[in-house]
Amino acid sequence: MNFDLKKRYCYYFNEISKIPHGSRNEKALSNYICQFAKDHHLSYKQDHVYNVLIDKPASAGYENSEPVILQAHIDMVCEKNDDSDHDFEKDPLDLYVEDGWLTARGTTLGADDGSGAAYMLAILEDDSLPHPPLECIFTTMEEIGLLGAAELSAEDLHGHRYISLDGNGVSVTETSCAGAVSVRIMQPITLVSCSLPLYQLRVKGLIGGHSGGMIDKERGNANTIAARILKEAILQDAHITLTSLKGGLKENAIPRESSFCFVSDTPQETLERIIQASIQAIKQELQFSDPDVAITLQNSGTAVSCFEQSLSDRLIDFIYLMPHGLLHKSMAIEGLTTSSLNLGVIYEQDDTVTYEIFVRAADDSCRNDTCNKLHVLADLLHLEHVIPEGYPGWAYSPDSDLRRIMKEVVEHHGFEYREIATHGGLECGIVKGLDPQMDIITFGPISEAIHSPDERLELQSFDDAYEILCEILKECK
Repeated sequence: MNFDLKKRYCYYFNEISKIPHGSRNEKALSNYICQFAKDHHLSYKQDHVYNVLIDKPASAGYENSEPVILQAHIDMVCEKNDDSDHDFEKDPLDLYVEDGWLTARGTTLGADDGSGAAYMLAILEDDSLPHPPLECIFTTMEEIGLLGAAELSAEDLHGHRYISLDGNGVSVTETSCAGAVSVRIMQPITLVSCSLPLYQLRVKGLIGGHSGGMIDKERGNANTIAARILKEAILQDAHITLTSLKGGLKENAIPRESSFCFVSDTPQETLERIIQASIQAIKQELQFSDPDVAITLQNSGTAVSCFEQSLSDRLIDFIYLMPHGLLHKSMAIEGLTTSSLNLGVIYEQDDTVTYEIFVRAADDSCRNDTCNKLHVLADLLHLEHVIPEGYPGWAYSPDSDLRRIMKEVVEHHGFEYREIATHGGLECGIVKGLDPQMDIITFGPISEAIHSPDERLELQSFDDAYEILCEILKECK
């Protein structure tokens, strides 16, 4: 299976991949889409966060049909391998095909959701396709909290039928999604002079993955693993004081790597023995979920400063005590996670340590409960925190004309139609909040390992999904 640029959705995916478009860096791609609309004489709107809305009139015979909204987000998660020198601010993605899958060398591919954006551009360009009036919405900052979609208004939506192209599977639609909130723990750093031995604890080799779809797989979190190792050493009377800590790249990606640096006056032989015991125990626990995990302790010379001891203790204690990972599963829908938490990123900037924590839950009450626990724990440890309102979920509706149409089309193409509930956060929840009568399906080609450098797109499904999408639109008369 080739990535044939003669197919216009392949061509546009390739063009999108040339333009850096990580979250908060979508302006260039947004402008490209606006220029596309101008070149094709289509009505469009670009808002202050670079969302783009393009209208296309109905084809002949569909003038009186209810409009259909197509939507995809144009930002991507920017993750790369440790040995990659790729610059997501300026470098194009290095695409290649292997065994029928499209991937990017050393980095995320951006099929989530560049595939949906490419589909919309191809459909907007093709005047031979039969379809009702179309509104194509290209949103920004989806990967960091659905921030672009949050800027949409009810006046932007011209119909009550909505196809989200952020799905995963040519015959699969989600029927609901979780709401979420991004929690920030922030604490100014207080440094003191220090001339003790300096050590670096590194965690790498974890699989990681999407913090919604993969959180129930019991995959290791590099940030919580590092904090656990240090806390277990402290509980065995090792003297440990942090000098720096960092881990993860995105709050909604399970962190694969972390680095915690610290000083200690505990004899090195004793320290190594204690920490190696924790490392071996954790490797044993992760033998099935993360068999390639690598955890190392390295002597890095002598420090010149370290965190104030109380601050170091509180930062470690918060990670050690906070809720983590899978919290609850549905008793009604088999296999559905209903509540989770991911400490996705730790970083230092402007003399402040920041933890970025992504809380997901199907029910607002459950989400609020987890946030309240983080609030109470931060207060007890005297850490500053910001807990915004977050965004709503999308509740299941038993009746849907779009689901009926999709089922008929995918079964006509020989696929087994399936409906699933997801723990991921979808812009569908925000759109449903703007129009409670909105009829929704999700749809898209098959991709794997999204939000990681192993992300790949199955090219056969990329072809199949486009053909099925065009037929769904044809049936929306």
